[in-house]
Amino acid sequence: MTSPIVELKGVTRSYGSPPTVALNGVDLTIDEGEMLAIVGPSGSGKSTMLNIIGSLDRASSGSAEIAGHDVASLSDAELSALRAHTIGFVFQQFHLSDGVTALENVATGLLYTGTPPRERRRLATIALQRVGLGDRLLHHPRQLSGGERQRVAIARAVVGEPRLLLADEPTGSLDTKSGSGVMQILADLNDSGTTVVVITHDQGLADRMPRRVRIRDGEIVADERGTLTEGAAA
Repeated sequence: MTSPIVELKGVTRSYGSPPTVALNGVDLTIDEGEMLAIVGPSGSGKSTMLNIIGSLDRASSGSAEIAGHDVASLSDAELSALRAHTIGFVFQQFHLSDGVTALENVATGLLYTGTPPRERRRLATIALQRVGLGDRLLHHPRQLSGGERQRVAIARAVVGEPRLLLADEPTGSLDTKSGSGVMQILADLNDSGTTVVVITHDQGLADRMPRRVRIRDGEIVADERGTLTEGAAA
């Protein structure tokens, strides 16, 4: 029996005064080893949910447990450790350093884990090989295509073998072929045991996922399981 890696109970997040409510009483459980999309239009609250699940932000009310840890009870140092050892992040804009190689970009994913430099480079090599870039170790980002840069970003996110991978619009900057390649890598990572959560506004992408959590106006409006057929998605 699988255990939850994410448990949100009655989570509300509001900002400012008078308050703007970004999430409103959200309940969500994600089991270890799942792959799902959190899908909704711009302003729906999905990015706020990403920040809560990634322990980048705290709920205004309700509870958020990530990998068995109550986020509200953790210190800043403990939150940093949780992110360093348990959660990997992939963003639409890659966030790679232009002045260093793909290998060094990926090795930075272990910077806050206490891993020695030589071991960081060894693990970075393995991660790049895992995403099909074993022949691009010494290339700089400007020498790589968009799809290759996103694969470097994925390698950086998974180099520390996180249990939970959060991908925010991972195909948003890519052409269809490169986007399909990235989604296949995420599926392969899920097959190897990583819990994968994709945050997207792309309904077509979401409809190909085994689970879809649809969010609108800060509330979950549907939680669906089973991959849709092309006809059902249309």
